[in-house]
Amino acid sequence: MAKAIVQTRERLLQAALDLFQEKGYAACGMSEILARAQANSGSFYYFFRSKEDLLVAVLQRYEEMLFPVLLEPLWKKTEDPFERIFLLLAKYRELIVASNCTYGCPIGRLALEIEPTYEEAHRKIAANFEGWAGAVEQCLMEAREQGKIAKQVQTRRLSRFVLTVMEGGVMQSRSYRSVEPFDLAVEELRQYFQMLAMPTGERKRIGNGSDPRRAK
Repeated sequence: MAKAIVQTRERLLQAALDLFQEKGYAACGMSEILARAQANSGSFYYFFRSKEDLLVAVLQRYEEMLFPVLLEPLWKKTEDPFERIFLLLAKYRELIVASNCTYGCPIGRLALEIEPTYEEAHRKIAANFEGWAGAVEQCLMEAREQGKIAKQVQTRRLSRFVLTVMEGGVMQSRSYRSVEPFDLAVEELRQYFQMLAMPTGERKRIGNGSDPRRAK
């Protein structure tokens, strides 16, 4: 009996995960969630007070999945902190290409869609962003310790910039129906990282306008 109860909750959560990703939060009705989960309304209200309560549980699940599902398999591929970041971005590129450029980051989509008055949901969305950016910041701190970037580089600010590149690239690729905007943004980020790895004098020279890319 206890196992069946747990399985019902998992089916409801998975149905919501899938449908919110496919259709968005507002366009997804309760009847669709129940049908996808093969559950009835009584079962739903046993676990969740409302659709918003289910949304918070979905966001909690995304937060729990971040490391074991997304990050850990990528981190195992390399010890290099910079390459870990670009492997992470490459994973999003795979999702864009596999979906024929219709992929949208589920957290980013919900952040734009959910009304600001849903404060608990937005706290969970922020926690998801914080987890993602925090993992990138850890890579940047390791890179700084290894001397790959200067000590004065602000890793927290840079990690949020990386997150902005990812979210913005995904969003533009979805609208343009092309992976090119994502690729251009990531390539510019890689060039920036390469510049951060240069000696201070070399960075200043580029900053003064001697970057050969500017002539193109």
